[in-house]
Amino acid sequence: METFIKLGYLGLFLVSFLASTIVPLSSDVVLTGLIAIKGDVWTCIFVATAGNFLGGLTTYGLGYLGKWEWLEKYFKKSKQQVEQFQQKVKKFGVFAALVSWLPFVGDLISLSLGFLRIKPAPVFVMMLIGRFLRFLVVGLIAAKIF
Repeated sequence: METFIKLGYLGLFLVSFLASTIVPLSSDVVLTGLIAIKGDVWTCIFVATAGNFLGGLTTYGLGYLGKWEWLEKYFKKSKQQVEQFQQKVKKFGVFAALVSWLPFVGDLISLSLGFLRIKPAPVFVMMLIGRFLRFLVVGLIAAKIF
């Protein structure tokens, strides 16, 4: 994470993007680190949101292009397991995108939203709102601490 912090806003963008794909990274650590070394709070919040949002769109797009065979092969999940998870996502529809930033399950939510071809425009709006609110809270808490 130190390398991303040293890269400044570019590092924050990169880690935020990668963290919202299947790469296990923590954008919160880099966001907090940049704020701790006196990075501009609002710039950090907007850069983290932009990177994370674009990463989420990428994951949605991969889901949109996905096939059952890929899910079984690469994620080692049976069709039944995937269908059970997708039923949960379908239940909430576009509103599931509000929590697509959550660790571990967020990537699966974004992927499922794409795989199920849930309407892109409303999904993207909800995804952006959810991710902005997340970084707003984390950024403002970090600013108070540091």
